[in-house]
Amino acid sequence: MTQVVIGVDVGTTSAKATAFDVDGGEHGHGEHGYELADPQPGAAVLDPGEVVDATLRAIADAAAQARRAHCEIAGLAMSAAMHGLTALDAGGRPLTPLMTWADTRAIEEAERLRAEHPDLHARTGTPLHPMAPLAKLRWLRAHEPAAFRDAACFAGVKALVLHALTGELVTDHSMASGTGLLALRELDWDPEALELAGIEAGRLPRLVPATEVLELTADVGLPAGTPVVAGAADGPLANLGVGAVRPGVAACSIGTSGALRVMVEAPATDPAGRVFCYALTPGRWAVGGAINNGGVVLQWAGEALAPDLGEHPERELLALAGEVPPGSEGLIMLPYLLSERAPHWSALPRGAYVGLTRGHGRGHLIRAAVEGVCQQLALVLASVREAGNEVREIRATGGFARSDLWRQILADVLGMEVGFPAGHEGSGFGAALLGMEALGVIDSIERAADLVAIEDRVEPDPAAAETYAELRPVFDGLFDALAPAFRRLRRLDPGA
Repeated sequence: MTQVVIGVDVGTTSAKATAFDVDGGEHGHGEHGYELADPQPGAAVLDPGEVVDATLRAIADAAAQARRAHCEIAGLAMSAAMHGLTALDAGGRPLTPLMTWADTRAIEEAERLRAEHPDLHARTGTPLHPMAPLAKLRWLRAHEPAAFRDAACFAGVKALVLHALTGELVTDHSMASGTGLLALRELDWDPEALELAGIEAGRLPRLVPATEVLELTADVGLPAGTPVVAGAADGPLANLGVGAVRPGVAACSIGTSGALRVMVEAPATDPAGRVFCYALTPGRWAVGGAINNGGVVLQWAGEALAPDLGEHPERELLALAGEVPPGSEGLIMLPYLLSERAPHWSALPRGAYVGLTRGHGRGHLIRAAVEGVCQQLALVLASVREAGNEVREIRATGGFARSDLWRQILADVLGMEVGFPAGHEGSGFGAALLGMEALGVIDSIERAADLVAIEDRVEPDPAAAETYAELRPVFDGLFDALAPAFRRLRRLDPGA
């Protein structure tokens, strides 16, 4: 009988559960979605009840399929999106919607923290940005004082789901390391951060290791007492899922948003504050940066620049971009349509085209948008290296990889060979591997480095790489050059 662990990935718009065996084979899958709502400017929230219900149904679907495939289900293991926050009453019931990482209402609080307490980033590893629950707590205290006062506990999305599954209100070190409230080296709540948030440690979930094993109490078609491994955050687990677990091997992803992370063996923060440091397990920490604008930029280009191409024009858009030479003949796009995170960690910037002339057409605008996404990831890569971390290999995943052109542009802009893993990808598989280690199914998650095969490798074109390297200081300098304009636009249109 095949033994499997169900990796559960609670994302921003859906919950997925997949039953994986020790070789990465899939034996059951479930996925259910929920709506990301924006009830007021800057808000990006989820209904906690919908998220929990969708997750339980996804687990039940995966478990049913795995049983029909005559698999032995060793347990569940969890992954979830970072930086969420909701207020809970004494019974663990939500008092507020779940504020997701994309919620920017705490922009003023984050900017104030950046100016007045820059040392927090170095201690907690979490950038001082509106995504951080520390900033969200300060916003909640100022704007929803009744909910803040009445809350018995403040928790993220994984804590909510684990509570529904096991009755335990806990958060693992990995998820906690993305709150801005955890002292990395002590793996305990940071006293100054708690004071700035206006709460005591007792109003946060109990801290546990990522390998903590709880017991199932919810009805998801599995026996009561089935092991539930607390798991980790989706970012570090995505590295694990593509085998990027050894120092020097980075995972790069471009989906709706994007990220680049490398594993290190001890907590390492950047004195310049450009990269995050999040926990996975003892001896494994993820250093890197996330960007808000990935495939969403191409989606915008289709809607704004090419409505005549239909509802899903990605292939046609990229064909137009492919007719334009590298560098888009001097046109640069800052792709900050949804503001931005790494490496500047400011929610103020907006998108911009710079260098536009009458000679530029639609293909130039599209290619410059794709190049802008890749240039932003190149800034993250440079920041990771400048913070003292080696990056000698890159493994890339995400929807962008369906395009040969986008694959090539990424390799050219990064100036490195980029490998594309075969088969499955993502945080759910990483969660399953972590669960297998916690449950003794495998000896170590180090197995992931050898388990994930590289299907394709793309080498940079030397001439294109040189063009992008020459453009990068210009691209990078535009953030500071336009910062005063971004701030004025924020004051003129604070609801954007």
